Amino acid sequence: MTSACMENSRIMPVTIDYYLSLNSPWTYLGSAPFAEITERNGAIVNIKPCKFGPIFEQTGGLPLPKRSPQRRAYRMMELKRWREVRSAPINLEPKHFPCDDAAAVRLVIAAKLQGKNAHRLSLELGRALWEREETLADATTIALAAERAGLDAAELRAGGPSDAELDALYEKFTQEALSVGVFGAPSYVLPSGEIFWGQDRLDQLEHALKKLAP
Repeated sequence: MTSACMENSRIMPVTIDYYLSLNSPWTYLGSAPFAEITERNGAIVNIKPCKFGPIFEQTGGLPLPKRSPQRRAYRMMELKRWREVRSAPINLEPKHFPCDDAAAVRLVIAAKLQGKNAHRLSLELGRALWEREETLADATTIALAAERAGLDAAELRAGGPSDAELDALYEKFTQEALSVGVFGAPSYVLPSGEIFWGQDRLDQLEHALKKLAP
């Protein structure tokens, strides 16, 4: 490798594969600080919404209603603690959780394909569900979330693939998540394959990014 090539390889930004679920409070709690970390460290976010129902089935996870009372109680304690740590006015039991997020996911993927800030869009969609008591099954809710993210939902869909194509990518990202070892949301995966599961691992993710800096 020439010295010029070596120099270019050192300054290439790190791309983080970001596997998430809009229905996850942990995804939402980590979304804003994750954005700050990537900006601070010059990293690129490759957002990949996934279906975590099938992921749970194949990796030994359980959907919330099937978890033991002890695990559900601890989840609630953790949400209260992290709500305070993150200073996020998240509703612990929003009236529309879980909701059909298929249309919202399609918009996130469409934004990603068009080079828009799909991460910011996912944050605003999360805010709709977890702070504003809105459902992601509602077209107006989705459009307003896009507007808060500086995007136009109608334009994104008009300029993007069909529902079927977007759904196929949703499935593709789910299979990719399984293939790299992801089992929960959110998960952040470095090019090396190292996985950081959960928004409570963001400090460790940033530590890893700093070690990768030239």
